[in-house]
Amino acid sequence: MEEQKELLLKISRMKMPFGRYKDRLLVDLPEHYLVWFARQGLPPGELGQMLGFLLELKTNGLEYLVKNLAKSSSHP
Repeated sequence: MEEQKELLLKISRMKMPFGRYKDRLLVDLPEHYLVWFARQGLPPGELGQMLGFLLELKTNGLEYLVKNLAKSSSHP
C-alpha cells in the first residue's frame, strides 16, 4: 500500500520530460495522449510504469486520487 501511495505522489509531482507535453505534470496529461502513447509503446523504466498506471487511473475515472493526494501532501 505504501508503494502505491509513493507512486501516486510521484505521478502527481513529476513533469513529462519530453515531447508535445514536455514540462506538464503527468497527472495533467490528456487521456487521449496516454492512449496514443500506450499504442506506440510506453517508454521503459519508471516513466513507462507511471504513464501506464496513470492511464489505468484515468480510464477508470480515478485520477482524482492523484490530485487529492497531491493537495493533501502539500499541506502539513
